[in-house]
Amino acid sequence: MPRLQGLAVLFAIGACSAGAIAQVQDSPFLEDLTWTEVAARTAAGITTIIIPAGGIEQSGPAMALGKHDARARFLAGRIARRLGNALVAPVISYVPEGEIEPPTQHMRFPGTISIPSSVFRATIQSAAMSLKLHGFKTIVFVGDHGGYQNDLKLSAEELNRRWAATDARALFVPQYYLATQGVYVADLRRKGFGQAEIGTHAGLADTSLTMAIAPGMVRPGYLRAGQHLTAAFGVYGDPRRSTAAIGQVGVEEIVSQTVAAVQADRRRRLSIQRRSGASR
Repeated sequence: MPRLQGLAVLFAIGACSAGAIAQVQDSPFLEDLTWTEVAARTAAGITTIIIPAGGIEQSGPAMALGKHDARARFLAGRIARRLGNALVAPVISYVPEGEIEPPTQHMRFPGTISIPSSVFRATIQSAAMSLKLHGFKTIVFVGDHGGYQNDLKLSAEELNRRWAATDARALFVPQYYLATQGVYVADLRRKGFGQAEIGTHAGLADTSLTMAIAPGMVRPGYLRAGQHLTAAFGVYGDPRRSTAAIGQVGVEEIVSQTVAAVQADRRRRLSIQRRSGASR
């Protein structure tokens, strides 16, 4: 009997291990895969990859510094799964957050990490060139923070100039970030929230979005107490009524708008290729 029990335990462990391996192999995240699994996917036609940019930045006393990294990874994964034929590169965590000497913007608060825009652009372009070398043909840039959106745009433009004679393309999708500033805010206003409460940074919209994705990064005690939720502490808005349900509205807007933009770009490129082929 003990021997049978031991075999049953081993079988259960083996089944769990097989399930875990299958789950990892199904992951859209590049770092979860082996190089042979990546090669097999590109050979099978999965040649779109998302490079998400995050950031380590203060978000007031009620939200952890890594909110942008957590959101960028989660949302990029959701976008890749909805596209159905895309992968996600590791999050670019080191991003421009202000000057260091003297400190400006978010660098005035402990824990924030900043690099120059030129270094950020060089980093993201090098990552994209690496992925192109390995067979990816559409490299999508999305960013969770507003301060480097133009750097993403300029990087995509520079890469496309270099790649003009190839079938590879860098695609900057501004809709990812703009959704949080436009349709998400409009939805919240229709629900009765005012602009002062919604805020622009660490307010109701920003905090709710994080609660929907990474609730452990939000400190409910600070929200309930309502202390230090002011501009002097890096908060622009009023996050006290934040909920994950409110943030889920933003999740859906970001994902749906980004997916629509990538799909529209695919249709445009296919149309151009067809016209080019017909004219030969």
